[in-house]
Amino acid sequence: MKRYCQILNLREDPELIAKYCEAHAHVWPEIQEGIRSVGILDMQIFRRGTTLFMICDTVDSFDWVNDNARLATLPRQAEWEAYVAQFQGCDPAAPSTEKWQLMEKIFELEKP
Repeated sequence: MKRYCQILNLREDPELIAKYCEAHAHVWPEIQEGIRSVGILDMQIFRRGTTLFMICDTVDSFDWVNDNARLATLPRQAEWEAYVAQFQGCDPAAPSTEKWQLMEKIFELEKP
């Protein structure tokens, strides 16, 4: 399994943040199906203020560039990206892989 961690900032507007959270409480079925179909096993998003933190666990064969490009072509994905872009503090025309910034792992608890 591979794990990817990313961050993204929302616009500083409490009403928009609430709408973004509400949208993610009801993610469209096609979006969830598409995420799974490209090899993402689990995806979680956490929020603190305007900062979002996403964890994606994927199959071992997952390729960040190619599989995210494939995800972008799946049904309703472009519509979903356009919808949530209104809440995000980045270029709405940017692909998801540019909006969500990958993080570098700098620590891992050693196994006993």
